[in-house]
Formats: sequence, C-alpha cells, structure tokens
Amino acid sequence: MPTSYQAPMRKDTQQSRHVSQTQQSNLSQENASVSELLKAKGDALFSISPEDTLHTAVQSLSEKKIGALVVTDSAGKLCGILSERDIVRKLAEKPGETLPLKVADVMTKDVVTCAPDDALVTVLQRMTNGRFRHMPVLADGALAGIVTIGDVVNLRLTQLEHEALQLKQLIVG
Repeated sequence: MPTSYQAPMRKDTQQSRHVSQTQQSNLSQENASVSELLKAKGDALFSISPEDTLHTAVQSLSEKKIGALVVTDSAGKLCGILSERDIVRKLAEKPGETLPLKVADVMTKDVVTCAPDDALVTVLQRMTNGRFRHMPVLADGALAGIVTIGDVVNLRLTQLEHEALQLKQLIVG
C-alpha cells in the first residue's frame, strides 16, 4: 500500500453541497424595476400632439427609428399613445385616406402605464397579456419615459452576459 493512502473517514461520506445558482438568483430579474431599465436605457421620450397628422407621425417614427409615440397635450400631459400597429390598422380600414387624419382619431386613448418602482416582470406580463409592446412610465403623474419589450429583452441579455462573464472568471480564477 502506498504511504500516501488514507482510509476513508466518517465525514468523507458527508458531501458538502455547492450550488452556483439558486431559485432566487435565477429569478433575480423579477426584482429588476422599471427605474433600473430607464437608467440603463435613458429617459428619451418622443411625443406628438393629438392635433398633428398621421403623416407627421409616420415621418417622426421613421426618422427616429421607433415603434410608438406618446401623445401629449400642450402641458405635456399624456393623452394617448400612437403605435405603428394603430397606423397599420387605420391604413387597412381607410386605404389612401389615412395620412391626413389627426393623431387623436387613431391613437389608443386608454393607455396602460407603469410606475418607476414597478417590477419589470410585472410590466412584461401586462404587456404580453394586453398584446402591446410599448408602455409609458408615469412618475407622480408626469411622463418619465417609455418601456418596450425590446428594452426588457436587451436588459436581460446584458444581465446574462454579465453572469456568464462572472462564471468564466470564477472558473478561470
């Protein structure tokens, strides 16, 4: 028998359990809030007046490469939201007569909003259930930004990349 051999001891059968991931860590994005997303994304917000034409709205959407505009009155108060989907529906309904229409005639008036302290997972569920991709953020009644499904996906991808990098560093040392 080699001199380095040691017989098994009682504590050797007790295996310590190491867990690199827990349910809490895997679901940590549930704790992410709208305000965290707005910090990462910025609070840029593009709006349009209810009295503007759809032609103006289409130009703005195209120039800014965005999918929706918040509709605000002269005081900056939220009146509605106008998405590409709203415009397409109206185009199908009134082909050739759509661009001169007022934004107020096409916009979604009953806007679902969220607050900065809302959990992203809750916001995402509301967007999925309501079948819309853009949600204005209201802080104390004032517009604070807009959240999109794409923003949430990008934030989560960034988090996953960061977690993967941390794991690599842990393994490599």
